[in-house]
Amino acid sequence: MTSPRVLDGLVIAGLAVLPFVAPGYLDLGTRIVILILCAMSLDLLVGYCGLVTLGHAAFFGVGAYAAGIFALRASAEPLAGLLAGGAAAAIAGVLSGAVLLRSRRLTLIMLSLATVLLLQEIANKLGWLTGGADGLQGIAIGPVAGLFAFDLFGRVSYVYAATVLALAFLVFRSLVDSPFGHSLVGIRENEGRMRAIGTPVDARLGTAFVIAAAMAGVAGALQAQVAEFVALNALSVEFSSEILIMLILGGAGRRYGAFLGVPLYVVMQDYLAREDPANWYLWIGLLLLGIVFLAPGGLVAWIGAVTRRVRASRA
Repeated sequence: MTSPRVLDGLVIAGLAVLPFVAPGYLDLGTRIVILILCAMSLDLLVGYCGLVTLGHAAFFGVGAYAAGIFALRASAEPLAGLLAGGAAAAIAGVLSGAVLLRSRRLTLIMLSLATVLLLQEIANKLGWLTGGADGLQGIAIGPVAGLFAFDLFGRVSYVYAATVLALAFLVFRSLVDSPFGHSLVGIRENEGRMRAIGTPVDARLGTAFVIAAAMAGVAGALQAQVAEFVALNALSVEFSSEILIMLILGGAGRRYGAFLGVPLYVVMQDYLAREDPANWYLWIGLLLLGIVFLAPGGLVAWIGAVTRRVRASRA
């Protein structure tokens, strides 16, 4: 059986070789990398904590606007902007988590929905700061570490985003494999029992919530720096829903769920939008239905089941 460490290495190697095997798709690859980071942060809440939310775009958008405003008003250095986006999203996670984590299930979904709608309207009204409906424009990002300027071919953008994702994945892996991560799974499975054995459930969930928010904020900051523009749809229910769908496709609570679900959704969306622009939502819907019925645990679970069957038949 292939060890998780080997699979982790293969995932990171796959990110490294994309510029060589598909140099014409670096812009799409950069978008996929950023969305994987955002979906991975959501997986910490949905897959490991059991907290289903439709407001994760709030942290992505806060990170994007924070990085964009930081570049316009403070410094164009991308690494500093990345930290600013992650820190702003973490603060938003602390403030919103104090309210949202008092609820569960349907109430949590509705409150998270209200949160992202509220932040979107605030961004719309603060046009002097965020650009309002026109978006945050005029962002200029300097060279990464003062050495690598963003180029027209998207090479630096991709390598920059992929490096951040690889580092974030190592943090994510260490987190979910730690006793802290195992306690989150225990809370997901039986919160009452975890409280009974003395686990500080509220503190653990609050910590996970802030970490997930910070990771989503870093993803938003990457998006703002690569696109040099932030639109209001970064703070939208539609974006939250798409990220959740991508995660479910790959498999929530699975180590590599985001790495499979996001590329499948984005590539299918890109292909169908070009081939059948009038009906591409129909085909995406059929794809989702197929995954739900044929692989209810997501692609990672389905691949694992098929692998076990093949090995059993050989044995």
